[in-house]
Amino acid sequence: MKTIRIGAGSGFSGDRIEPAVELAEHGGLRYLVFECLAERTIALAQLARRRDPEGGYDTLLAARMRAVLPACRRQGIRIVTNMGAANPLAAARRVAEVARSLGMPGLRIAAVTGDDVTDRLRGTDTALDEGGTIAALGNRLVSANAYIGAGPIARALEAGAEVVVTGRVADPALFLGPLMHEFGWAEDDWPRLGRGTVVGHLLECAGQVTGGYFADPGFKDVPDLARLGFPLAEVDGNGDALITKVPGTGGRVTPATCKEQLLYEVHDPARYLQPDVAADFSGVRVEAAGEDAVRVSGGDGAARTGLLKVSVGCHEGWFGEGQISYAGPGAAARGRLALEIVRERLRLIGHEAEELRFDLIGMDAILGPPGGAPGMGFEPREVRARVIGRCNSPEEAERIAHEVDSLYLNGPASGGGVVKSVREVVGIRSCLVPEAMVSAGLTWMEA
Repeated sequence: MKTIRIGAGSGFSGDRIEPAVELAEHGGLRYLVFECLAERTIALAQLARRRDPEGGYDTLLAARMRAVLPACRRQGIRIVTNMGAANPLAAARRVAEVARSLGMPGLRIAAVTGDDVTDRLRGTDTALDEGGTIAALGNRLVSANAYIGAGPIARALEAGAEVVVTGRVADPALFLGPLMHEFGWAEDDWPRLGRGTVVGHLLECAGQVTGGYFADPGFKDVPDLARLGFPLAEVDGNGDALITKVPGTGGRVTPATCKEQLLYEVHDPARYLQPDVAADFSGVRVEAAGEDAVRVSGGDGAARTGLLKVSVGCHEGWFGEGQISYAGPGAAARGRLALEIVRERLRLIGHEAEELRFDLIGMDAILGPPGGAPGMGFEPREVRARVIGRCNSPEEAERIAHEVDSLYLNGPASGGGVVKSVREVVGIRSCLVPEAMVSAGLTWMEA
């Protein structure tokens, strides 16, 4: 039976580049996929595009392409990526520039567009999952990008694309598109689309399935994480797969790593809703098949819902943040005093904030204050005091950072290492739209 090998070159926008090069050079791949988008990532990319019409795509796009294109072109490996983010057309042009600089004339690049529905939704009464409507956001609306499916990717590959650059598509669709093209799966072949989605979901977070994020020393030990290898899947025409990695790379592929990833971000395993299919993971079998090799089979699917999720970015003000460290005897007490001083200072100067947080990192910043009275139990030898607030203007946000900075000489003894920042806050909301509202298209470029 025919099989193809497809590798995960990244699992998020800031991922390492070296594991993708290892896959390209030694993975025996037919496809290399770079998944680099999150909800917040694309909203920030939309802001970048506002500042620069030729911006708005992944900032590591050129570096990744320079690193892998030589091996991919030499071995006939085709690349699929959502690094187009908010500007797939500009991203495709950048890929062409990189190819020309590497002496690769004729490289065929397809840009998948159509996910940006901001203008179509602006001012409408489309309901947001979190409450309210798109219209109620008014000028705060930054972006609205629909999760489109694998069909346009498959069509681009069928037409000869060597690199496919998309914006917002569903993460598993980046892998499902090549499988649909290679095996001729129809867009209503629900069982195979469901199994292909299983494969895509296992690979989409890259190093998570080879032991990164899974690792927990003493409980779930993973070797050589500094050289973590990224996963690849050898997939057959039924959608069953062998999950593995390049021999000699760090990390581990086991039934446990695969099962954790299979359940990652899944609400209902029997109905994992995607633009292409309602995938059913409930019958998936995960079995060891040798060292760093796991056989994944089964899975099913049902007809898609006809609705697409839209990730909506909106302006939520400005964050002002300041941090300062205290160490040695009494560090926690001095950190608490520093927070009390800033709290009172902000009150005295009439500071206005929508939200404020006062944290001692290492004590209560994540899990909240410990039980009992202050000072009871373990006291750390060092803490980092953080004050962060959401404000309606950058000027108000800057006042928070300034008050933390002033602790150097106006606060407790021996504070140091102040870090300040002011940044725009982009909130993420979501809604559903009929799939007929979204019209995906292909634009072709050649190096």
